[in-house]
Parts: sequence; C-alpha cells; structure tokens
Amino acid sequence: MTQTVITLGAHVFDVQVRPVEAIPEGQGAALVEQIRFGPAGTAAGTALTLAKLGAAVRTAGAIGTDPIGDLLLAMLTRYGIDTSLVVRREDVQTSASVLPIRPDGSRPAFHVPGANLTYGPGDIAEAEVARATHLHLGAPELMGGENAAKILAPARAAGVVTSADLLAPGDPGILAWIAPALSSLDYLLPNEQQVLGLTGAETLEAGARALLGQGVGCVAVTREARGALVITADEVIAVPAFAVDVVDTTGCGDAFSAGFLRGIGLGRSPRDAAVLGSAAAALVAQGLGSDHGEFDLAAADAFAAATPTLETADAPH
Repeated sequence: MTQTVITLGAHVFDVQVRPVEAIPEGQGAALVEQIRFGPAGTAAGTALTLAKLGAAVRTAGAIGTDPIGDLLLAMLTRYGIDTSLVVRREDVQTSASVLPIRPDGSRPAFHVPGANLTYGPGDIAEAEVARATHLHLGAPELMGGENAAKILAPARAAGVVTSADLLAPGDPGILAWIAPALSSLDYLLPNEQQVLGLTGAETLEAGARALLGQGVGCVAVTREARGALVITADEVIAVPAFAVDVVDTTGCGDAFSAGFLRGIGLGRSPRDAAVLGSAAAALVAQGLGSDHGEFDLAAADAFAAATPTLETADAPH
C-alpha cells in the first residue's frame, strides 16, 4: 500500500551531549562520552522515522539560509526525504537546540525557535498537499489554530488523512489557541502532560475525550514508560512500552508518531499502529538523537514481536 506523507512544521537542528549531570561553573569544563548532531523537530524528526519505515516522505517548513540549514537539509536528503517544500529565510536562523542528556536519558534544552515561527499557510500550495495520502502537522501552536486550519481543512476535504502533535507544554491557553484546527484532525498525538495541561482534566481518558469533543477523530497519547493510550469515541486501548535500556528520550515522541501513522497508512488497527509507534520509539531511545537506529519496517515489527514489554498495573481512567 503506497503511503505518501507530508510532514509540515517544526524543523530543528539538534546538538546532543551526554552524559551531563551539571553545567560547569564559570569557565569550567567537563569531559563527556559523546557529542553528536542531527535533524529533529515535530516535522523533521517524524519524517526521519517515517522514511525508515518505508513511507514516501516530503517535508515542509522554514529554515534559514545559514550553514546549519544546509546541513539539516543534507541530512534529511540522506534518508530519501524530499525537501523541495522547505522554504529558506535570509533574515532568521535555522531553529536549533543544544541538549545536555542526563544519565537517565532525560534532557533539558537550550532552544532557538528561529525560522519555525515564520512559517504559515501561504508557504505551501494546496495542490501539493492534496497529492499526498497523509499530512502531519508538527506543532500547530507555532502558527495558531486559524492558520493551521487553513492548511488542514482543505487537505481533509481532498481526502488526505490529517494528524498533528505538539511541542508546547500543555496549557488551557494553548488549547484555545489551536482549537480552530482540531475539527480538521483525524489524529492528535500528544503526550500525557500535554493532554492534562491542555484540558485541566483529572484523568488522561477524560482529557482525551475533551479533545475528541473538540472534533478530533482519535487521540493517541504517549505515557513514557507506561506506553501509549489510544482513545476514540468507541474504545480505549492501552499499549505497553517495550523494555529497553534508555540512552536518550530525544525524538521518541516523534518516532511514536511516525510509527503510528505508518501503521495507519498500512491499514493496521489503531492498536497495532500504536504497537509499531512504541517499537519505533524504543528503537530510537537506545541511542543519541532523533535519527538513532538503522531499522526498517520489517526490523521494527520483528523487534515488537521479540521484545518484552513493561506491563503496568495502571488501568486507563
């Protein structure tokens, strides 16, 4: 089954450093084991894993004309991703982050939003989107719900499957900001903290149902070591995380989104799509960066079949 995806939105160049337990004071220095860099962001990071899993991927967004942007495009192209829809700005730098990775795999971030904040519906032609089977909007909060709806609504009307995830922490103000776009989404792929923060709900299921009430077709929520929860109007599906040694959680949410959307594109059930998403996230988590791991669809499916999961006693609420 042919799946052509446009990943549209945030493109970030990440520099990762590990392990970091503290920032040296003054002019101090610390020796670390590894420093590397790579593409990331809710559009570019998702594009990477979708391409690994066999989807035909075009990515769209804004970057600078700086050397960082040159390198970001080159690295995306290496994975067979079509970058012809990426626009370049002369007056703003490519978005970038420096991520000091703690020994447990968690990471704070130093981040420049850069050109990501300049992208809007006037930067892409509807005809280009209509040729795809799927449109994934990474971080609609960067452009706002009204602008996001100008991209998503025509795509959905043309028969394109639509999805989005978020960068910003959950906050009721963010929900109001993106609300005009929600009724144009087949799938929303947030994390647990975002759902609870956006809606103010006491339980994850209640928060997801509040988002369904805004018009979203399905909410697939990542819950870190507790796996994923997929909620539709008719069912609640809990999928456990896989038991792996976590090196870095950078890009795991994007990898889950990619695996889930690839599963949907292959005609898999929401449960099986979430299993593929969890497998992709676990494969990425075992190394540094959003682009970690040389795997394809067959390898991800084999990993899912052979790897124990972290079962949890937590039932969905």
